[in-house]
Amino acid sequence: MLFVADSAKSKISELMSSEDIGADYFVRVSVTSGGCSGLSYNMDFDNESQENDQIFEDNGVKIVTDLKSFLYLCNTTLEFSGGLNGKGFFFNNPNASRTCGCGESFAV
Repeated sequence: MLFVADSAKSKISELMSSEDIGADYFVRVSVTSGGCSGLSYNMDFDNESQENDQIFEDNGVKIVTDLKSFLYLCNTTLEFSGGLNGKGFFFNNPNASRTCGCGESFAV
């Protein structure tokens, strides 16, 4: 399961509204090789499902990920931090053994 914190839900709703993104879109998250810790998170809006997609809905937000990425993201919570010292969107991933300073990459 992938989870969505209230803070991320609010920001996703705001972005979808301001960018006129339709209700048929969802949040796609994935993990790719790269970053200073070895693996990086990717997140975008999408409206096309792929063959091995894992589909979750939490807190009113539909999140889709490919099967390979799900192995790294299982039980992860998408969060958002705003303000002057905010990080923007970030992943609270219990599977990560270490993360980089910016929080955009991790290792397992």
